[in-house]
Amino acid sequence: MDEHIRIGDIAPRVQYLADGTQASFTYPFPIFAAADLEVRLDGLVLASGYSVTGAGASEGGTVVFDAPPAAAHRITLRRNLAVARTSDFQANGILRARTLNDELDYQVAALQEVKEELGNALRLDPSEVGGAATLPLPTARANRLLGFDSTGGVTVFDRGEGTMTAPFPGGIPRTVEDKLAEHLSARDFGAVGDGAADDGPALQAAMNAAAASGKLLEIGEGSFRTTMPLLLPGAAAGLSMRGTILYAGPGGHAALTLGDGGTANNQRKSYTGLAVFRALQSDWLDEADVGIRIRNIDACVVDIRRAERFTIGVQLVGDARGCEDSDLRYGRIVDNRIGLDLRTLTASGWMNSLRHQGGHFACSAATNPGTGRFGVRLSAAAGAYRLHNAHLFTGPAFELQRQGTPGTVDAIPFLLEVDGRGLIATGIRMEACSPFVARHTGGFSDARYEVGYVGTYGFTGCAVDYAGATRAGGTVLPLHQAAAALGTPRLVADASNLRARAFRWDGASIGFEGLAVLSGNPAGPPTTLNGFCFAGLSSIGLDADTVTVPTSRAIAFVVDCSTCKEFFLAAEGSGLRPMAMQFDAAEAVLDGSATALWSNMNAVFQGSPSYWWEGNADLDSLTGGLALNRLQRVTLAPNAAFAIIGVRGGNAAAALKSLRLYVPATEAPMVLAGAGRTWGTRKLSASLAYDPPSIAAGGNASQAVTLPNVQNGDFVQAGFTGGASAFVEWSAAVTTTGSAGTVTTRATNRHATLAIDLGPGTLLVRALKPRA
Repeated sequence: MDEHIRIGDIAPRVQYLADGTQASFTYPFPIFAAADLEVRLDGLVLASGYSVTGAGASEGGTVVFDAPPAAAHRITLRRNLAVARTSDFQANGILRARTLNDELDYQVAALQEVKEELGNALRLDPSEVGGAATLPLPTARANRLLGFDSTGGVTVFDRGEGTMTAPFPGGIPRTVEDKLAEHLSARDFGAVGDGAADDGPALQAAMNAAAASGKLLEIGEGSFRTTMPLLLPGAAAGLSMRGTILYAGPGGHAALTLGDGGTANNQRKSYTGLAVFRALQSDWLDEADVGIRIRNIDACVVDIRRAERFTIGVQLVGDARGCEDSDLRYGRIVDNRIGLDLRTLTASGWMNSLRHQGGHFACSAATNPGTGRFGVRLSAAAGAYRLHNAHLFTGPAFELQRQGTPGTVDAIPFLLEVDGRGLIATGIRMEACSPFVARHTGGFSDARYEVGYVGTYGFTGCAVDYAGATRAGGTVLPLHQAAAALGTPRLVADASNLRARAFRWDGASIGFEGLAVLSGNPAGPPTTLNGFCFAGLSSIGLDADTVTVPTSRAIAFVVDCSTCKEFFLAAEGSGLRPMAMQFDAAEAVLDGSATALWSNMNAVFQGSPSYWWEGNADLDSLTGGLALNRLQRVTLAPNAAFAIIGVRGGNAAAALKSLRLYVPATEAPMVLAGAGRTWGTRKLSASLAYDPPSIAAGGNASQAVTLPNVQNGDFVQAGFTGGASAFVEWSAAVTTTGSAGTVTTRATNRHATLAIDLGPGTLLVRALKPRA
């Protein structure tokens, strides 16, 4: 094995173009220590975020990044040695070959770096000897042009323009050309801005120049008419507008496009005062008819004053990369079918972490009155990435002009066609809109809409329409309905210790106070609410503190949902799966056409014979290491009048500790158990009109009373509302059991000598099921 590095004829520099997935990159030249390797990302020297292997090896090594660099970034790996001598040979000392080799290797490596640097420098041809290549002193070359004299030597020339100096201390002379080149104006390229001349070619020339120079383009006051779509490439520093672009070009195009598509990153740009107006009102049939399209923005500031009369007013596009971490402000977004569209185009695009402020999303009453319209849409092209996350809207106003009473045309502020999490809209104003603040057609979770003002239709607009959605992902806070209380959901049903509520329904069945027990395979099957709800069933296990629920059983609350359609289910335990059943006003079971949605998981309809909707995951399953499913919101179908909401066993060892049911603070639905229902109570009672016979001293009289479902082992009592006597004692005993059970009562005369004849009254019997 070699004892020292071999320095071969290999350039001490290598470059790569990142693809977004590769994290490991090799360097083929040797280094002495890891600190000798310089790592750059697009020219920026990195101090951390990677590790280096192979230091001391002749064949080089590898740089491994903690996370793959984003696509299209250029990675440079370069040896950069400190030019210093840190060792010395001692007089009359031993000169070891290893030490000498290391010193010579270091020198050769340093010389290779010098050669590499010289290769990037301007220099004289090797055939030229003694050429004059020395620059003049700074005072001689300031504000002058570098050139060559008649002999080919370096010299300077006057620029030929006048200079100007800022009238402040420290100001230096600059040429007029330098001053004017600080930023570009559309008028520098011939744009007129009178609303009549076609300024399209001049505007596009100005935008091309801004991209070529990397400068900010200014479009000043005026109306700049264009008959061609305009594109400002992402290489421009940004766009500042005080005027308006009047688009008179062909339909099916974006009037103004900002930034590049594909994998280009439109980063750290400033777009202010954007205003685009369509000369003719769009018929809203072609979604390619867009006012302002902004592509792949990242850490940008965008100010849009106006986008009017298009199919889509403003569209943010995530192409082969995406839009993120930017601040946007909106003004008049008027007479568009979709005011703002946040859209991904490819599987590798995204739309995340955008902050939206203001915006008047409105339509005129006469604008395409037969066509639905939406304020903000979250969308994705076919096959594109569908997870849109973390959007914040502050103070948007919607005046969309719902047509007809009741409305026959949709006029809905938010349309969510995608999946994702975390849309928050605060201070929403709704004027002349549909009675929905949002429509969800996908699997979006965790959207919150705070409706600050509803101007018409009796304060409606405080609901979410789930048209084909797979999750109930929207919560609406209407501020006109006791805003201070809305943050605290109302607890309507509570089984904080389910084991303590268990009782023996019969010899083999277990029931629970306040809840119904359900079978996953009921015989028949039943068709009504009372048929599906059992007071007790077998196969349920009781441990010291928990209840074991098999996959064939469910334990649930039964509620009247004729008014309240939103419930929140919380369960403590393991291996539990949420379930819900729905019934109409006649208590007939509803089929799969009446959809029930869960908030953090997709819903699956089990069909006959169970007819319940259940989540597709256990409540304690982990998402990204967190039990996101523990609290589930269930949204019931509009035609549901009664519902069963609870949990079933997700596996054979499923254990349930507690179960709670909440509703929004504005609701107070009735929970059904006991009373006229057979489930949810351990108390049975019956009565009978009865006129006891005369009872001789020391004698008794018996009377049988039908008490359905009474069982041996139940605690039974008897009472009488007619005449009373201190010597007549009432007792009861179970004589037959089952659905037509009987309790026999006995009145015993304890008097030693007198017969007692009580007047007529009502004979009452009660049975109490024993705790399990």
